Amino acid sequence: MARGSIDFRRWFDRMAPQTLQIATMLLYLNGFFAVIGFMDKSDWVGYARVDKGTIGTVVGLVVVVSFIASGLLMANDRRAGYRLGLFAAFSPFLLRFWILSDSRFDLWDRISGGNTISLLFDVALCALLLHPMSREHQRVWYR
Repeated sequence: MARGSIDFRRWFDRMAPQTLQIATMLLYLNGFFAVIGFMDKSDWVGYARVDKGTIGTVVGLVVVVSFIASGLLMANDRRAGYRLGLFAAFSPFLLRFWILSDSRFDLWDRISGGNTISLLFDVALCALLLHPMSREHQRVWYR
């Protein structure tokens, strides 16, 4: 396989530090649930599709693709995958702020979306990607 190409059979990097391994698994898991939420309109991604129309549909697709593509690119040692993973990790917060921009919602609702367990997983993914071990590994080894 050529140096610049992506190996679509490689979905996980066993040589990455634990923080990036867990982050990759969470990216795939969040991507799976984002696809389900987008299709049945039950999650913030699906709610954007319903509430915001065509723009919400495009934003929802970008969020879904960013979760899955970032995991694949990170497994193939791509710095773009790490950056896309950061966007994907913070996208639930951005999506909730965008959807709940109405003044009747307080800051806690905009941050948590009313679901504490989902918030814990969102924060954990952000923390794993921003951990010094993850940042150092991607700085040294990703191309």
